[in-house]
Amino acid sequence: MFKKALITGINGQIGNFLTRELVDKVEIHGIVRRHSEVSSQDSRIHDLKDKITLHYGDLTDKSSLEQIIDCVKPDYIYNMAAMSHVWVSNKTPISTLEINTIGVLNLLETVRDIVPKCRVLQSSSSEMYGNNIEENGYQNENTRMDGVSIYGISKTAAYHLIRYYRKAYGMFCCNSICYNNESSVRSDNFVTKKVVLGALRIKAGLQNKLFLGNLDSSRDWSFSGDVAKAMILIINHTEPDDFVVASGETRTVREFCDIVFSRLGMDYRDYVEVDPKYYRPLELHVLKGDATKIKTVLGWKPEYSFDDLVDEMIDGNRYILTEMQYNGAKLGI
Repeated sequence: MFKKALITGINGQIGNFLTRELVDKVEIHGIVRRHSEVSSQDSRIHDLKDKITLHYGDLTDKSSLEQIIDCVKPDYIYNMAAMSHVWVSNKTPISTLEINTIGVLNLLETVRDIVPKCRVLQSSSSEMYGNNIEENGYQNENTRMDGVSIYGISKTAAYHLIRYYRKAYGMFCCNSICYNNESSVRSDNFVTKKVVLGALRIKAGLQNKLFLGNLDSSRDWSFSGDVAKAMILIINHTEPDDFVVASGETRTVREFCDIVFSRLGMDYRDYVEVDPKYYRPLELHVLKGDATKIKTVLGWKPEYSFDDLVDEMIDGNRYILTEMQYNGAKLGI
């Protein structure tokens, strides 16, 4: 008999990859929020709808969590649900804290009351570190946390809740401290997807310019499928623990633009312009993760290089280009 996994935010980017990794190994249940457009509720996992069970719920509604968890009695819970856009979090601070912090507290209390032996994995974030970095230029599991956004602060509080419930109540609660992870199914309002979509639309003649914020921010980007595999290793470890999940390489937004536009035979400098409205109130300059612990303890190794990631994002969004442009011009690549 299959064990049961409950994935909150199952229709998100990571939820999508987790579902595909687990669908033939465990019985999958997912929590989705009710949307006015039905198609948006399972758009990324629509092809798997006959293999999984979806439940309407919300981390901020504890009664809905109680009903779902009491019904499912999961062996594993992957908490992927969050208000995850940093710029938006600074515009909606109260709801961000309600979802990202109080929501995690609601989840932990519900698990403690109903299925205390259930294993819980919290998707934590490198944004928790803020601008703190070790002397070697990396952040690791012991780097001091000092978020410089409402999102980073909300995730830091949730991170400590996970550790508290692990220590105080002996629950199997763990954190995957994830750095920026991307894929072709990334939401359109995140910078990497904005760059890829913008470049493709410019190539197709659908727009002339791409407006971005700070081009000199450095980020550690990984492929979301690799991150999902890391999460599965973490939750199945013999002991609950916290692990950094990162590539260990950084590139600026400017470099990302250069690589993507070059792949399409263009010079980003002809099209990309900076718009101050996309700047953060407090800038986060460099994120660079040290994944030595997860590689050593759990044997995790990313399968996608940065170049593989860029190719996957471009190839997965070629629908923007017309058949004539794709087959005739060949994009010059």
